[in-house]
Amino acid sequence: MANITIRNLDDEIRTRLRVRAASNGRSMEEEVRRILREAVGRRQDDRNLASVISSHFGPTHGVDLELPPRGTGREPPSFE
Repeated sequence: MANITIRNLDDEIRTRLRVRAASNGRSMEEEVRRILREAVGRRQDDRNLASVISSHFGPTHGVDLELPPRGTGREPPSFE
């Protein structure tokens, strides 16, 4: 296992980390390990915005509406 040293950590961050560790019944060191494991262990979502939108609103989701038949449009207004 490797070791890591974090320099110039703000006192408030250290205090909040200590309080968080205590509230979870862990040492600060174990709390930091868990935080890092969770942060680094997440998989990046390789989908782009279009695929996410399609997965929510694509042809298999939502409501199918019957479209009215197209007819001839009305005459454009005359400005004479």
